[in-house]
Amino acid sequence: MEVFEFLSEAQGKTLSMLASDLEQSAATVYRILVTLEGRGMVEFDQVDQVWYIGPRAFVIGARFLKRTSLVERARPILRSLMEETGETANLGIEQNGHVLFVSQVETNASIRAFFPPGTLSRLHASGIGKALMAQMDVARMDRLLREAPPERFTEHTLTDRDALMADLSTIRARGYAIDGEERNIGMRCIAAPVFDINGEAVAGISVSGPTSRVAPEHIAGFSAAVVAAAQELSAAIGGSLAPPRDQNTPG
Repeated sequence: MEVFEFLSEAQGKTLSMLASDLEQSAATVYRILVTLEGRGMVEFDQVDQVWYIGPRAFVIGARFLKRTSLVERARPILRSLMEETGETANLGIEQNGHVLFVSQVETNASIRAFFPPGTLSRLHASGIGKALMAQMDVARMDRLLREAPPERFTEHTLTDRDALMADLSTIRARGYAIDGEERNIGMRCIAAPVFDINGEAVAGISVSGPTSRVAPEHIAGFSAAVVAAAQELSAAIGGSLAPPRDQNTPG
């Protein structure tokens, strides 16, 4: 499973690269890869001599998404959000300090954001990630930042703890997050949290697109649409429209 998980995050690796990165013998890793290949979980590119995740992994991952009604209930909401804003609408959940994108409805525009289901992104450099972080208690947030210090992706990425905490407090107060070219230059994302019956943020909805279209003067309109979509999905899964106030939560 360690080999499979590593390959899922670093596809297109040769056997020697995998063995080196995993600190295992090439014979051991090869035996595991052949076993996984036999089940369709990985596949080997004969031309480039590299290994990739196989189609069976997608089938199993799709079954995971069917376990919850969240994705199913989100689809029409995401589609309406995309049609209203004209930009790509996304649904993501938190997983091990990352945002896991589980659903997306793409805009028809030629230049657009693309986060296919299964894509992982660091919390601190993602609209959905920051929307979810803003609802975490301080102890959990400190643990995440300690285990995975914020990585700088662009000149706009917030890596200083105080600056990040201040941004999260603002996000919590206004109800939505903005990723202003913090992960990718030229792209802006606006996101809001989705709450379950206990008032816990279990997912995030966002719209993302190039800064030329998701411009500062459009943020008010985009954010209103995103927050409304997040509230609609919260209601659809039996959740609350706002989190309970907690003295241990920033803001």
